[in-house]
Order: sequence, then structure tokens, then C-alpha cells
Amino acid sequence: MTIDPDSFRSVLGRFASGITVITALDAEGRDVGMTVSAFSSVSLDPPLVQVCIDRAASMFDALQHAERFGVNVLADEQEALSRRFAAVDSSHRFDGIGYSRGDNGVVLLDDALCHLECRMVSRYEAGDHMLFVAEVECASARDARPLLYYRGGYAQLER
Repeated sequence: MTIDPDSFRSVLGRFASGITVITALDAEGRDVGMTVSAFSSVSLDPPLVQVCIDRAASMFDALQHAERFGVNVLADEQEALSRRFAAVDSSHRFDGIGYSRGDNGVVLLDDALCHLECRMVSRYEAGDHMLFVAEVECASARDARPLLYYRGGYAQLER
């Protein structure tokens, strides 16, 4: 028995996830970035993470060739950034926002909950997506609440 895509999306929508903005440099050295919720840790030793990207995504080609990328885990007050980096028009995503550059040159967004600077180690075919696995070379965090995605919308953690 195979589940249909709408049912699958509805069921998985009940899994709350954090929101990240993945950043990299494209082949011409331009900044690219997109909102991603399909992100998770893989291993502690070595420190590995994975991100899963749709082949039709705006920065798929850049990640396909990138040696390094950044992960910006968004804080609860950064919903506008998440929406900006999820928008179809990717031409002005970095205009007018605060950021610095990590040691590997990728954008690290100001006020993110945490940053990870990653070195690509593997790529795996995964249906209509590709799974990118990377080793974390540098990481930093601050105390704040995370921005979450749940049942097709943004949510905040209540404690």
C-alpha cells in the first residue's frame, strides 16, 4: 500500500520542526539562501548534519556544487526572515538584512538562534529531493526561543 502525497503531507505536518535558513555561495560567488525545515543532526562523532532539498528548489544547483554551507536556526522573532527566504523571488533575499560572514565565507544571519558552518561530505539521491550531509566545522548559539513549523504554519514554543 502506498500513501498519496496529500495524506503524507498532512500526517507529517503534525511533526513540529525548527526552521533554518541554509546559505551558500553559488558558482559565481553570489550569496544564495533558502528556508528549510528538513534539517537534522546525524552524528556526534564526527559532528554531522543533514539537509534535504527539493531538486526544483532555487538553490539546489548551488548546493549540488558547494563545498561549504551555513545553517541559521531561526529564533521565534524571525518569522519574517523565514518567509523572505521561502519566497519564490530569490533575487533580493539578502538586501537590507543584518548578517556577517562565517570563517568559510557563508552568510550567518544576525540574531539567529544558532549558526553552523558546514563542510559538505556526501550527497544522496532521495526521490524528488537530495540529501546533503555535512560536517560541522564551527557552531555558535544564543539563548532564545526557536521558530517552529507545525501543521502548515509557524508556531512558537511555550514553556
